[in-house]
Amino acid sequence: MQTILGAGGSIGIELAKVLPDYTDKIRLVSRNPTKVNETDELFAGSLLNKDEVLNAVEGSDVVYLTAGLKYRINIWKAQWPVIMQNVIEACKTHKSKLVFFDNVYMYDRNELNHMTEKTSVRPSSEKGIVRQQIAKLLMEAVEKGEIQGLIARSADFIGPKNSVPTEIIAKNLMKGKSAQWMASLDKIHSLTDTYDAGKGTAMLGNSNTAYNQVWHLPTDATPLTAQGWVDLFAMELNAKPKCTVLPIWLMGILGLFNGDIKELKEMAYQYDRDYYFDSTKFCQRFEYKPSTPEASVKRVCDCLSNKE
Repeated sequence: MQTILGAGGSIGIELAKVLPDYTDKIRLVSRNPTKVNETDELFAGSLLNKDEVLNAVEGSDVVYLTAGLKYRINIWKAQWPVIMQNVIEACKTHKSKLVFFDNVYMYDRNELNHMTEKTSVRPSSEKGIVRQQIAKLLMEAVEKGEIQGLIARSADFIGPKNSVPTEIIAKNLMKGKSAQWMASLDKIHSLTDTYDAGKGTAMLGNSNTAYNQVWHLPTDATPLTAQGWVDLFAMELNAKPKCTVLPIWLMGILGLFNGDIKELKEMAYQYDRDYYFDSTKFCQRFEYKPSTPEASVKRVCDCLSNKE
């Protein structure tokens, strides 16, 4: 049995699609789970409830924690440590391996120009501090020999669902509007295709030698700038590559009136400098070729146009 905790998000869905390559027993866990594959087992529960997590994990060889929380720092502070501790305890009890799907918020902002698994962990945001805290909880359990676990990290997503470029570039261009971006258009910004993220997470979870370490999930190595992404979307959609940039100072002002922008403001440093994500370790170990930017953009546009 392989179990996905937080199965309804974009990564949980992509992961569920590829897990049948490895097992015919898949359990999807969320508050309101829905099947991805016909034979999926559904378990409705809250990751904040210790007993429900314990029951959800029972019988699992591998557990994937792919949950996403509402983008509010007060929620992250209150809920993420509880969720991680509940999952670790459940995996200890049932002797399950744990794969944690993570992001790069905890990395030193001055080293984003070339992120590897060895990049310094030195968060400069409240959300980054939370991510550092929960990753530390997992790796401490691993170091103590309490569980086998690994961290699978991703850059920002590109995909049909819950993807920043899809929401503010593709959808705007499809409506004949200018694309939008934050801080600067001329900085490199790596994007991990959600398909590769899901497939890569499954590959790691089913490789015994991948455990007890951190991995960057497969991401194309092309050093594409934000304007480069806009150009690719515009070409695919036969639109003009127009883009409006929201400066960081304006985000601060707008954040006084808009909670979403306020929450994004502290992470804006990821857009005012080069943000290059290196997944060489994974790609060499598994001989994997990530989706090209062109392929990722086409997949998004096809999905938005109901072509697939």
